[in-house]
Amino acid sequence: MESEDKIIHLKSDILDIWNESVFTHESSIKWFEDLQNILFEFFDIQQAKYFIYDAETFLQLSWNHSFTKKLNAIKWSEIETFFYDKDFIDVHTLQIKYSSDNDVALLLRDVDLQPLGLIIMESTEKWKEFSQTPQLEEFMLTITKLVKTIKKSVYLTQQENQYRNLFNVTKMFNSTLDIGQILEGTLNSIQIAFPNFKPILILSNDQDRKTSAPYKLFDYTTERNTTVEAYVSGEITTELAQDLGVRLLNIPIVGKQGIYGILQISAPLDYLFSIRQKEYAILLAEAAGNALENAKLYIQSHRLVSDLQLINETSHKLNMNLSLDEMVIFLRDQLMKFFQPEHVGFVFIENDEYKISPASTELFHTMDGQLYIQYITNHFKTEKDSVFIADFNRLTDLKYEYRSLVAIPLKEQSNITGFSIIMHKEPYYFSFDNYKLMQSLIQHSSLAISNSTLRNKLQKMVDRDHLTNLFARNYLDRFVEKAMETDDKGVFVLIDIDNFKRINDTHGHQKGDEILIQIARVIQGMIENRGISARWGGEELALYLSKLSLEQGVELAKQLLMAIPQKTNPSVTVSIGVSSWQKSDNLSFNKLFHNADTVLYKAKNNGKNQLCVYKASHSL
Repeated sequence: MESEDKIIHLKSDILDIWNESVFTHESSIKWFEDLQNILFEFFDIQQAKYFIYDAETFLQLSWNHSFTKKLNAIKWSEIETFFYDKDFIDVHTLQIKYSSDNDVALLLRDVDLQPLGLIIMESTEKWKEFSQTPQLEEFMLTITKLVKTIKKSVYLTQQENQYRNLFNVTKMFNSTLDIGQILEGTLNSIQIAFPNFKPILILSNDQDRKTSAPYKLFDYTTERNTTVEAYVSGEITTELAQDLGVRLLNIPIVGKQGIYGILQISAPLDYLFSIRQKEYAILLAEAAGNALENAKLYIQSHRLVSDLQLINETSHKLNMNLSLDEMVIFLRDQLMKFFQPEHVGFVFIENDEYKISPASTELFHTMDGQLYIQYITNHFKTEKDSVFIADFNRLTDLKYEYRSLVAIPLKEQSNITGFSIIMHKEPYYFSFDNYKLMQSLIQHSSLAISNSTLRNKLQKMVDRDHLTNLFARNYLDRFVEKAMETDDKGVFVLIDIDNFKRINDTHGHQKGDEILIQIARVIQGMIENRGISARWGGEELALYLSKLSLEQGVELAKQLLMAIPQKTNPSVTVSIGVSSWQKSDNLSFNKLFHNADTVLYKAKNNGKNQLCVYKASHSL
């Protein structure tokens, strides 16, 4: 009877705990302090500990339960067999640290016999006596109901706080398409939920670099294995990072179309994350992932329009019959404008040699720039794929100043005719979207560049005499006419090879061609950049000397008259006619040519191998 009264009073006091503590916060342990008082009152028990069951582990309840050290937690798998057919055993059987061999352990279970909690307390004489009575089962049932109710209340309270926080941040996510605000909101929310821990965002290499939110870029080569696993699988991972002195929780930031990074939380080594904490972090990361995805899709839609405008504008400009130099300069400016690199270069292949375009920025004309050019050149000698390097220094033991690099080949059909390259000092500066856009831009430009190159080749064939490589007569005509419009003076020289028909008849036309080539070389070597030379027709050659006086022109013609017989085999002589003009003469090109032609025939009629000069009053 006494024991029945005792259990009635005991249950009554426990019910009072329920009434007072059912709505307390998780961090409060007042309900267990009240229970300790009851244990002392009824059983003289002075020492008792309560362990919350979470994630297959028993964690000791304390005033600051969420952030207590948990290295000495009790794993259910290690003690489960001892409670196979009982809920009450001596602690010395379990070999639990920080408990006495005289203590007892009470396992509290739910209706499915799954653990709810564990009480470890000292075993007094009163308790030993009570534990042998039938009322023990009723006591255990009452304590179990109390723990279950409080646990549910705490769970609901915590869940309410979490969902309120999650609702507020999701509301903010839905009100903005600013990636920076989304990232900052994610970090703020996780810091509210885990105020004593350090969160960090590890994002894929396609984020808006203008954001002020702190983050690092994801790199397969340097990230920890658990971080890579979370990123690849989309599943949460944890790691006891002894080398860092922390426990890491990696939560993938997942959207509907992909994984955009990792939300990583660093906690003390001896801390265990609860199931609810993990669930909250997953929900937050998913909300952030969806918000990032929406923002990215919005940005990409606008960027796509901008990209199409860029390609259309570039294609339109390149189809305006520009010269090759004008095209390359325009492309350089477009690349600088849209990708904002620190350097842009263009390299063209001519006769198996790689030549750097003058339009390339200054670095590529230095020895330092040659290192990058050589690397890309070697790549395109064996591969035809574009080059996208996020961090150059990861590919070599040398430390390069410019770490981000994109190089796109210029192609004519399937042949590589050159390449375009952009670089920046900052690693991971160019996104994959930048790379794809530049690919598209250069591919669209390749055809226009090829057409311009072909036009240049065709024009060169038209402008040059194929035998002597001197300019053709039509080119010289245009050059002189233009010079007479812009210059103040100039000299026109006509040269005729003496007895050229005799050379052909005696030695053959092939030898005649060789003579023409030899004389062309003499002329080109002598006039250098003072004018241009052309094959006027047959055995006649012509020179125009820009901005030279008649005296200077005559001196050069005399040198030719003497040099040609010495440098031809068989040796030949020439007859030369020289005319000049000045701005005040108001002379036409036809008249200038006629004057030179007149004195040329005078030289030939006077015995050949001589020079005659036309002057307004007479010829010499």
